[in-house]
Amino acid sequence: SGMDLRTELIREWLQRDLGWSLTRLEPASADASFRRYFRVWNAAGATRIVMDAPPDKEDVAPYLKVARLLATCDVHVPHIDAADPQRGLVLLEDLGSTPMLAALQGGADPDALYAAALAALARIQVRGVEAARELPPYDRATLEREMALCPVWFCQRHLGLAPDGDAAAVLAATGEFLVQAALAQPVVFVHRDYHSRNLMQLQRGGPGILDFQDALAGPIGYDLVSLLKDCYIAWPRARVEEWVEQYRRGIGVLAGGASRAEFLRWFDLIGLQRHIKVLGIFARLWYRDGKRGYLADL
Repeated sequence: SGMDLRTELIREWLQRDLGWSLTRLEPASADASFRRYFRVWNAAGATRIVMDAPPDKEDVAPYLKVARLLATCDVHVPHIDAADPQRGLVLLEDLGSTPMLAALQGGADPDALYAAALAALARIQVRGVEAARELPPYDRATLEREMALCPVWFCQRHLGLAPDGDAAAVLAATGEFLVQAALAQPVVFVHRDYHSRNLMQLQRGGPGILDFQDALAGPIGYDLVSLLKDCYIAWPRARVEEWVEQYRRGIGVLAGGASRAEFLRWFDLIGLQRHIKVLGIFARLWYRDGKRGYLADL
C-alpha cells in the first residue's frame, strides 16, 4: 500500500541519508489532513517525530516557514533536525504525548495550564508583529470560503436541510456581518488551530505548540477563541470572560484601545465565524474523508 511505501521511504531516509540508527518506528498520530506522524527511536533510546506529508497531497514548505517564524516569538515549537521537502519528510523534536486536553481531563489545574497557554499566545501576538507580515492575509475570500462549508456539508449532507430562499438569505447576511466584524479587528499572527489538542505538556517551560502550518495574519480574537471556546472542552461563560479580560490587559497596545466590552465582542463574533466553519469541516471530514471521530464534537 501507499502507507508501506512511505514508511519504507522514512526508514531509508533516516538510516541511509541521515545516518540514524533506527531501532523502532510506530505511528504517533494522524490529523485532519494527509499528514501523518511517526515516533522513531534510535540505538541510544532517543526519540524523534517524523512528519510524513506525501508531496502530491501536502507541501511541507509552509510548516517549515511558520516554524521558523514562531521560533522568533520565544515559544516552544518542535526543533527541526532535518527536512526533505521534495520527499515530504521532516524530522522533529518529540514533544511527548500529553496534550493539554489530556492533562485537563486528568485533573491538572486549569488556571495554571490556561495561564501558560495564554502567555504563549501573547508572545506570538506581541513579538510576532514582524513575523505576521510574512504570512498570507486572513482575508474576506478566506473567511467566506470557510463559512460556505457549513450550508453544504453540515446543513445539506448532515442534516438533510437545503437552505431555501429565506434561510439562504439569513445565512448570507450573517456571513457578511461576520466577515466585516472579523476584518475590523487588529491584525496579528494567527496560528489558526490554537487549542487543547495542539498544545503539549512539557517537562519544563511550555506549552509545546503543534499544527501551525496554516498560519495567517488575521483577527486578534481568533486564536484566543480557539483556545477558550475549544471544540473539545467547555468552560463556564464567567470564567471565559475573566480569561479574555486578563488577556486583553496583558497585550497592552496590541488590543487597539478596545474596551473590555468591545474586545469581548470581537472574541465572540470571530468565535461564531470559527464554529460555523467547524460545523462544515467536521461534517466534511466524515462524508468526504471518512474520518468519523470529529462528529462527536459537533
